[in-house]
Amino acid sequence: MHILVLPGDGIGPEIVPPALEVLEAADAAYGLALTFETADIGLTSLARQGTTLPQPVIDRVPEVGGVILGPVSHYEYPPKQEGGFNPSAELRVRFELFANIRPCRSMAGLRLLRTPMDMVLVRENTEGFYSDRNMYAGSGEFMPDADNAFSIRKISARGCERVARAAFDLARRRRRKVTAVHKANVLKLSDGLFLREVRKVAAEFPDVRLDELIVDAAAAALIRRPDDFDVIVTTNMFGDILSDEAAELSGSLGLGGSLNVGHDVAVAQAQHGSAPDIAGQGIANPTSLILSAAMLLDWRGRRDGNETMVTAASGIESAVERVLDDPASRTRDLGGSLGTAAFTARVIASLRGANTAA
Repeated sequence: MHILVLPGDGIGPEIVPPALEVLEAADAAYGLALTFETADIGLTSLARQGTTLPQPVIDRVPEVGGVILGPVSHYEYPPKQEGGFNPSAELRVRFELFANIRPCRSMAGLRLLRTPMDMVLVRENTEGFYSDRNMYAGSGEFMPDADNAFSIRKISARGCERVARAAFDLARRRRRKVTAVHKANVLKLSDGLFLREVRKVAAEFPDVRLDELIVDAAAAALIRRPDDFDVIVTTNMFGDILSDEAAELSGSLGLGGSLNVGHDVAVAQAQHGSAPDIAGQGIANPTSLILSAAMLLDWRGRRDGNETMVTAASGIESAVERVLDDPASRTRDLGGSLGTAAFTARVIASLRGANTAA
């Protein structure tokens, strides 16, 4: 499997190498035949090439086995006409990465809830209220005068059907329950369309239970009854907000893996942002990107029928969990004392140790 690596901005160049080190350790332990190539994006490529997302990078994405994307500081970029493209949004739209998959599982000693959480949120990834990606040309957000601003929400039957199918496929491998989160009591047309398509897909999965829940109630239920959820499917903005809430409740936003998936392309990306305030200090927590990289292996393994790759992905996840179980092995944001490099070394040692014992 050949992986394209895009370090990004802020702490990206600090947490991407640890993710690669863990993948290299998994490669050595499981014989995965992984190879890597790195390309500049973001502020680095803007300074050197006049764009945050060079065309050769875009051309390369469908040619490789998967992509690892570091965090990007897109809020610091110039307008698009000056080369300031949001790499995350551009890749999602160009390659139709319609599902953003975000697991949330409680970590021992870190969760904020009395009842453990073990769920996956599947978020539509290419439309909704996200004005930088929901129009063919121009922006979905505009101001007709100085005192009025409008934002268009795009919901398509095709987008809803694809993300619903991804959620039901995933639920069939888990506890066979999907919760569709919506606001159809207010957004009657757009979320009504979302629910229509989810129900149509649900009819093809009689072995998977479908529940429906208004987003307000879902936000509360994640706190009160987290064990009610197996797989959540929802629209873009609701999914973005709820997945961050769930990640914090299960331990920390810094522990949440994330994978952007299309039919033929997948991009691993940390849930969190570029955190420029701590860049260069060697204290960034690389867990989210490590787990995202493991998800990329799992996706490729299931797609290609490669059980060894799926097993390696599970091995990485287990190694991370074993390290986090020990308070002395945690990074500073989790109350520990380890920096980025020391934490990564613990994960690699745990991965190697478990493989040796097996």
